Amino acid sequence: MNRRSLLAGLGGIALAAPAVHTAKAQAITLNGASQFNDDHAFTKAMVRFEERVKALYGKPINFVLHKNSSLGLEKQYFEYMAQGRAVDYAIVSPAHMSTFSRAAPFIDAPFIFSDLAHWNRVLDQDMFKPVAEEVAQRAQVMLIGYAGGGVRNIFANKVVRNLGELRGLKVRVQGAPIWSRTFQAAGMAPTVIAYNEVYNAIQNNVIEAGENEAAGVEQMRFFEVAPNLAMTQHAITIRPLCFSSRTFARLPDDLKQAIMQAGKEAGAYGREVESGEDEQKLIALESAGRLKRIPFEGRAEMKKLVDPVIAAYAKEIGAEAILTRINGVIS
Repeated sequence: MNRRSLLAGLGGIALAAPAVHTAKAQAITLNGASQFNDDHAFTKAMVRFEERVKALYGKPINFVLHKNSSLGLEKQYFEYMAQGRAVDYAIVSPAHMSTFSRAAPFIDAPFIFSDLAHWNRVLDQDMFKPVAEEVAQRAQVMLIGYAGGGVRNIFANKVVRNLGELRGLKVRVQGAPIWSRTFQAAGMAPTVIAYNEVYNAIQNNVIEAGENEAAGVEQMRFFEVAPNLAMTQHAITIRPLCFSSRTFARLPDDLKQAIMQAGKEAGAYGREVESGEDEQKLIALESAGRLKRIPFEGRAEMKKLVDPVIAAYAKEIGAEAILTRINGVIS
């Protein structure tokens, strides 16, 4: 669905209407959006956010969470939040923030985390605060919590066991330049395709592979067209829980405090859910014969090829200090 059709389908009026209702008898209503269903970790994190806001605020408030991509995709959610209409809160990939902050996609760039322990320590130390401040200033969207935690691997329609077999692989990557550059440095042929078009692109041999965490592979049924999961473990997902600054500005102070606290708690809950479910989902898919995990022999070699690209990109976007701090964290 293109954006024009989506806007027409939503009737324009609904998109233009402010999320905050001021009538005395009417409680404030906030609208959220998710690409996924109730079972996905991102949706669960947003439900937890709603629950915690209600508990912390203690006054009447309504939440409407639009699921299953009914309001489009994450890119559209971020645009709506920046404009202060239709979507007040959502979990969005940092890749979709690159228009406003070149450093934003660096939050979960490939190979910047050695493992989950390292990833958790980096998040606990709030190392991405400079990125959050830039996004808030330029996009009018606040990053109020950090969900994620899924280890990303490459799903393909053929077996990929090492760098040799990876060479020339036509793989879908996210839109941020760092993904294309790093995958190209590792010898692959990356291409940017919309997330909801990946399945058909593999099915029609436009591409051979994609990359995702277990929850995404399961939700989008990528295993049906690409049942071989090369365990490259090239990235660990970070998905900021975002809130529209324009909506936030219209809210009462006690609700603002509740939202900020709930955002942190919901982000931590989302990380716990996704990192905990990751292995379970892969085991279930493999046990059902839907997916086959392929050990990958060249991760260390791949990282050596990618590291100079990561360092150059960090310098280019002014994220050298962030990378230095990340590398200085003991995993």
